[in-house]
Amino acid sequence: MKVRIGVAESNKVIELEVEDVEAFKKKVGTEVEEGAVLWFTDTKGREVGIPSSRLAFVEVESQEQNTSVGFAPVG
Repeated sequence: MKVRIGVAESNKVIELEVEDVEAFKKKVGTEVEEGAVLWFTDTKGREVGIPSSRLAFVEVESQEQNTSVGFAPVG
């Protein structure tokens, strides 16, 4: 499942693929409570560390969400 993480006072958004969403949410919640640095491997394979105090949001994409945008010729 796709997860997006925003960094406070930055336009940086980190995208991740997560297999176990509940375990991921528990890990993030625990590390935020402890004030730790959250380490992730993004979809491009880069290691990214975010201080929990700089975490702006965590967005989990719903599997039922199947949004598509398209354009068609007018006329």
